[in-house]
Amino acid sequence: MGKVVVSEFVSLDGVIEDPGGAEGTDFGGWTFRFPAPDGQQFKLEELRAADVQLLGRVTYEEFAAAWPAMKETTGEFGVMMNEMPKVVVSTTLTEPAWENTTVVAGDLPGAVAALKSRYDGDILVAGSATLVGALRDHDLVDEYRLMLHPVVLGRGKRLFGAGAAPADLALVSSRSVGPDVLLLTYRPAGR
Repeated sequence: MGKVVVSEFVSLDGVIEDPGGAEGTDFGGWTFRFPAPDGQQFKLEELRAADVQLLGRVTYEEFAAAWPAMKETTGEFGVMMNEMPKVVVSTTLTEPAWENTTVVAGDLPGAVAALKSRYDGDILVAGSATLVGALRDHDLVDEYRLMLHPVVLGRGKRLFGAGAAPADLALVSSRSVGPDVLLLTYRPAGR
């Protein structure tokens, strides 16, 4: 049975928006200021452990616009990003252009249960702030993997924004993946 793994780049003040700068915000690209060579290796290992990606529409469209063109230039990671099954949660997307994509609209808990029974590896969720909030609201997240960067942005979408229900998390592991960057893994307490 698969597990839902939320994997995010996050600032010290909890912002997950525009870590790579592709969204065009005036504060984007903040992850590039802090080298994390072991973080790149971790991201490859994380993708290898996943059987499917579960994405919100906005993140899906950003990935779909970028990754097909990078398939040949980014090695194993690019090949895996393109060939891996992708499930996008959207009520507006009807014709996904990126290979191996399925669209799910409505009944998020049912869709996640079907993915968990179909796949044994991780169900990897990257970015997708709105989707992550819905998964959290339905208690569907099995694990959070947070690559914590030493920057305070003061604005932007947060992993746990206003209105997020209180939740207790248990630290499973922590390690340095760069001179100033930590990888923190949490699971809902009691699991």
